[in-house]
Amino acid sequence: MISSAEPATPFAPGARIEVRDAEWMVRTCTPIRPRVFKITAVGVSEFVRDEDAVFFTDIEHPVQLRPEDTQLVADTSSAFARSRLYLESVLRRTPLPQSERGLALADRFLLDPLTYQQRPAELALKGLRPRILLADVVGLGKTLEIGLILAELIRRGRGERILVVTPQQVLEQFQHELWTRFAIPLVRLDSVGIERIQRDIPAGRNPFLYYKRVIISVDTLKNQGKYGQHLENMQWDAVVIDESHNLINEGNLRNKLARLLSKRTDALLLASATPHNGDAKSFAELINLLDPAAIADPKDYSASDIDHLYIRRTKISDEVSDHISAKWPDRGPSVAVRSPATPREEAIFAELAEVWLPRPDGAGASVVDHDRRLFPYTLAKAFLSSHVALGATITKRLKKAEEPREIEALNDLAFLVQQMDDEDSAKRRALVDELKRIGVKAKGTMRAVVFSESIPTLEWLAETVPAELGLAADQVQVMHGGFSDQRQQEIVEDFSLADSKVRLLFTGDVASEGVNLHRQCHHLIHYDLPWSLIRIEQRNGRIDRYGQEHQPQFRALILTSQTKGALDDTTVAEKLLRREEAAHRSLGTAEAVTREFTAKKEEDRLIQDLLHGKSVEESLAEAPPVDIMAQLLGAVEQGEARAEVRRARVPKLFGSTEEFVREALRTVCPDLRIDDDGELLAFEPPGDLVHRLSALPASYLRTHKIKERMKVTFDRDLAQRKLDEARRTKTMWPDIAYLSDLHPMVEWLVDKVQVQLVRRAAPVIAAKVDEPTFLVQGIYSNALGQPTVVEWMAISGLPGAPVVRDMTEVLAQAGVGPKMINTNRAPGLDRLTPLIEPAVAAARRHLDEQRDRHDDEVARPLREYDGQLEMWERQSLESLAGTSNGTKKRSQVNDTVADQKRLLQSLETTGEPLLRILTVLEGDS
Repeated sequence: MISSAEPATPFAPGARIEVRDAEWMVRTCTPIRPRVFKITAVGVSEFVRDEDAVFFTDIEHPVQLRPEDTQLVADTSSAFARSRLYLESVLRRTPLPQSERGLALADRFLLDPLTYQQRPAELALKGLRPRILLADVVGLGKTLEIGLILAELIRRGRGERILVVTPQQVLEQFQHELWTRFAIPLVRLDSVGIERIQRDIPAGRNPFLYYKRVIISVDTLKNQGKYGQHLENMQWDAVVIDESHNLINEGNLRNKLARLLSKRTDALLLASATPHNGDAKSFAELINLLDPAAIADPKDYSASDIDHLYIRRTKISDEVSDHISAKWPDRGPSVAVRSPATPREEAIFAELAEVWLPRPDGAGASVVDHDRRLFPYTLAKAFLSSHVALGATITKRLKKAEEPREIEALNDLAFLVQQMDDEDSAKRRALVDELKRIGVKAKGTMRAVVFSESIPTLEWLAETVPAELGLAADQVQVMHGGFSDQRQQEIVEDFSLADSKVRLLFTGDVASEGVNLHRQCHHLIHYDLPWSLIRIEQRNGRIDRYGQEHQPQFRALILTSQTKGALDDTTVAEKLLRREEAAHRSLGTAEAVTREFTAKKEEDRLIQDLLHGKSVEESLAEAPPVDIMAQLLGAVEQGEARAEVRRARVPKLFGSTEEFVREALRTVCPDLRIDDDGELLAFEPPGDLVHRLSALPASYLRTHKIKERMKVTFDRDLAQRKLDEARRTKTMWPDIAYLSDLHPMVEWLVDKVQVQLVRRAAPVIAAKVDEPTFLVQGIYSNALGQPTVVEWMAISGLPGAPVVRDMTEVLAQAGVGPKMINTNRAPGLDRLTPLIEPAVAAARRHLDEQRDRHDDEVARPLREYDGQLEMWERQSLESLAGTSNGTKKRSQVNDTVADQKRLLQSLETTGEPLLRILTVLEGDS
């Protein structure tokens, strides 16, 4: 095994320390440079109680409290509530050990417990570090999968600092899901959030230190000039990058951002329904962010080399289809609505065919030369969107055109466009008819979303269509990439509300990635169709996704022409519509058809094939051969894909979170006036609890007056009803929160319980035991402060023949619970105090034995990765032999090996253990 050169982490999570003559409880302890550690802690003693603090060991010199110095005290609370709460709080606050790979919280949240959505968390916890690519196709719920992983990391003490990076239009949607489903609050740094930062924190302060869990758009964050220094100085527990396929192009700002973040975080979660561009080398670059030693030769690797780093399923995958039928109806057919061109549209078709587009028989020629031969297809596609889009394209081109022949042809085409008015558009008339048939009207409830690739088309439709449906201005919305992040979020949110007035949304493909439009809508119309199966699928996925209550309905407006040689919608668009539908039903995704894997590559290759006289069918039939990228599509159906997700062993004293919270409120918050009807708790939150909610949107806190009256529930059905009701209102955010284990109120109560106990004290309680039994917590950690061995010990037989048993089993046998009766009989402190040292000694021996027993379990994956690293180093160096840039590449390989070796060393069990006497049980007779 690798020998550790790093110093041990001196203070394990949960340890009590003395700093500045006050007692603090350690939350995290992480190295920042040799022999210097950063400690985050919460105050325990009187004058610092509940205060958060950060200490650096080279400045503060904290002293850890020795277990041998523990002072035993009586517990005078009813039913020994303080002691029981304290034990439960320690159990909850202590992170699960590194060796525990099972899921601890999978069923504790406001979502359907679907095995397929829990599977990524299982995969993430299996790895050396939680670093995976979530590549499920559109609609399966990647946000929920991310939430489950983050929840498990938080429970393990590995999710204190979280950074989520998403496209700007889904910021609030993502934030909303993580709060309402998991009770994980994220500070949203959109344009409004950034203004808030500038008001709330001193100039020059690192906002990522001020707010520990943040969600920000990739476009905002990639501004290295503004955030580069802050990012360089940060270390994250977990980074999430949504729509991560946008990171692939090496050298662009997003790629540079991703490479920086990958080095500054323990856990890295990448999410994308289209995770690669079909190029094995580019995909290797993405995988390299997760594990730099996974792929030795980016041009030659197999799916099995990286199957521990990604997961991908489709709607027809067995594990998915087994669970979704009740909450995700099969999609309806994709209906092609043919619209015969009007005479003036036929005139434009004729002009395009005769002057601009090359003819299939080779006769005639385009007005543009070979270097600009793609431009006629730009004109044709613009016209298939609308004459308005064509006019805008012509105007833009005229500003750059230099050839007299092209300028003349553009002017001729512009003249024909000018002859058209709104009534000359066949597709526009078909759109109005379809919307009427669907039932979109001013006093109706039906909604529809209309997609177009062209901004001029969207704006024109929004101006001319609503009046024919009797819709008022506030019943129609337009969204495209030219809008601010805040405006895009507002539009998406408004369309998702049941009580919103909006009945019609005209949107561009800015909404085709990540945006949920299915809450109140199941009708989607393609006014024009992208020449890409992937983009069609992405659009359809906005309403065809888990949680859709109605059968998704799709229509595409197909402009047809009688002009010989015309490139109308039957030539390309209608054929792609049919092929996407067939691929979705048979394969679960359209990617496998063209195997180009990006919308742009699909469209570029198709146009090139059309230029060479091929049909759409011929182009699709000549897809690239099956390779590593195609293998990735089916790899997840192997192995244990349908086995039950393993559950973690989580020790607890209370039967449920509800029991703990109710007991804690009665015991440590006796003056808090609470209205409790059995389902709902309502009260005025104290200031220290309000502070923990400051990450949430100010509008949400203000609308529901959370700071004045907080409402929470343990009732899952009530919470879901309130969430559904909120979606029918302008707020979107429910006024009643579901109390999951991660809710700030639960964490607040855990802290309040823990700080009730005085310094160096452990309570004594009367229970059904035959002899004094010391309950002791024992932890070994790695150099990052992450527990590797956690033992909960009950030690009896003192002083001469100590017996160590499992603490939770002893607590159950001893009848420690709410039915206990505290007679306030004085405990035998004089008899128990001399047993402290032998109890600690017995606990230390047992913990060392358990470390030896668990050491192989902890060390085995480290050894395996060490062997993989050596093989990767050898293969990488061999692949560089004789290359021109070999020296630079060899240096990069050496640096990677050194970095990974340091990682392995930091994950080894090291240093002295934490031992803490929690409680002493003595006989109740």
